[in-house]
Amino acid sequence: MAEEPVIRAEGLSVRFGARTVFKDVTFDVRRGEIFVILGGSGCGKSTLLKTLIGLVPLAAGRAWLLGEEIAAAGDEARRALLRRIGVMWQSGALFGSMTLTENVELPIEEHTGLPRPARSMLARAKLGLVGLGDAAGRLPAEISGGMAKRAGIARAMALDPPLLFLDEPSAGLDPITSAGLDKLIVEIARETGTTFVVVTHELQSILAIGDRCIMLDKEAQGMIAEGDPKRLREDSTHPTVRAFFRREAA
Repeated sequence: MAEEPVIRAEGLSVRFGARTVFKDVTFDVRRGEIFVILGGSGCGKSTLLKTLIGLVPLAAGRAWLLGEEIAAAGDEARRALLRRIGVMWQSGALFGSMTLTENVELPIEEHTGLPRPARSMLARAKLGLVGLGDAAGRLPAEISGGMAKRAGIARAMALDPPLLFLDEPSAGLDPITSAGLDKLIVEIARETGTTFVVVTHELQSILAIGDRCIMLDKEAQGMIAEGDPKRLREDSTHPTVRAFFRREAA
């Protein structure tokens, strides 16, 4: 019997007023894989991520995370489900007045009864996992953009969730820093079995980390491709998909 997917999406549609962002989006995410949501600017990638975690309401369709339908969950079940996922937003979304350790401690303090020394120890362990052990006492203003992204991942991992969402993790980073972040994501996924859902339009990152992907398109208002990104680059006959993966002008 096939293992239940970590995420199951059936016929998802989102509208803002009269504008349809996307419609009829259907896919599964398997346990332990790095799943990429890709596409051009304005196609609804980040909106889809927010829809999956319950921040944007669905106009149609149903979505399940870790076997639970988040839209149908009651308050307590919803809170319990959200404790089992981690999210890193585009900028890292760190609190500027707090050190990196204090930032990572926040979800531990919110959702556990651990004393401060234990929280601090766990937070420093997560920062060490992303290569920031020596920067634990720094403020966000004292670190680089790439370090802020890593710190955001550390905070998303604070409660050891089986599912992590990363929104544009490589945006604004130089190629070397971006490659280092890609390597970190793959290492965490392979070493911990964590499932990643990554929103990005960065082609090199998609090919470096993605096990499978879906591609959204603004004009089509939905999905136009699904599969292994390397296979899509080589075999897709869809003109928009081919142009994206081969960096050709539309």
